[in-house]
Amino acid sequence: MPSQSFNAFCPDWATALLNGFSQIFLQRDPLCGLLCLLAILACAPALLGGALLGALAGLLTAQQRGYAKADRQAGLFSYNGVLLGLLLSLYLPWTILLPPLIIAAGGLSAIITQQWLKRARQPARLPAYTAPFVGLGWLLAGLFTPLAANPAPTGLSPMGLLGGLFQGLGQVMFLGDWLAGLLVFAGLLLANRRAAIWALGGSGFGLGVAVMLQEPGQALSGLAGYNCALVALALGQIGLRPWWPLLGMVLALLITPGIAAIGLPPLTGPFVLACWLVLACNRVLGRTPRRDAPCASATNPPRLR
Repeated sequence: MPSQSFNAFCPDWATALLNGFSQIFLQRDPLCGLLCLLAILACAPALLGGALLGALAGLLTAQQRGYAKADRQAGLFSYNGVLLGLLLSLYLPWTILLPPLIIAAGGLSAIITQQWLKRARQPARLPAYTAPFVGLGWLLAGLFTPLAANPAPTGLSPMGLLGGLFQGLGQVMFLGDWLAGLLVFAGLLLANRRAAIWALGGSGFGLGVAVMLQEPGQALSGLAGYNCALVALALGQIGLRPWWPLLGMVLALLITPGIAAIGLPPLTGPFVLACWLVLACNRVLGRTPRRDAPCASATNPPRLR
């Protein structure tokens, strides 16, 4: 396996850090994480410092507090910090106050994740996914300065649609660039081909719905696809029938305008809420997803994922 060869030459701390980037896409694979990091560097280098700072804050907090090494190495205490670092770097100017804010948010996300991990591994509990990031992001939403909006693309072309398909993957990390999505897709292919197919299919589903609803801006920018891509990743590999991921994607698309209507940025909230609803429905119906599936959840991964 490429990732096993990579691990042989990669220090433990670097493996844990890169796994944190890959866990954004529910993988434990340092090569996937490296390509996610390269996507940020190539398409939004101004955000890279915040992403690394958030990841380190989560990892060091977990280490100082004595959280399980296996979970630290899996990147479970870093991925929410990465997303928070990206979010804060995107919406706030780089001043002397921003690094301490990212460090505090990343460290707090690790503490929340640990508390969730204690409970999520019980059969009746729901996985956290990116809930710590979403909750803290919403609490910090009052600090955000609206960004100047770029003109929304309106013309649908084959190349534009293809770019929008990959941008749906990049938008998970706030990267509205087809190259970022392509790098993420390559990382997913290295980690798990089935995961890559599910993710791209989810992005395509969101894009297709946006086109049918005559929302070309949402389709071509990838904003309609990123939550669907995450839902497909989370639900597509845990032994559920195919219609459950499909239902989850529909729910994510329905939840998104509801969150926006109350004045909050959607972030990955639709993904989290849609997956929780689908998993809760399955438990009510007495169907238990496989716990040994690769990428079963970001908070209950197989140890060697």
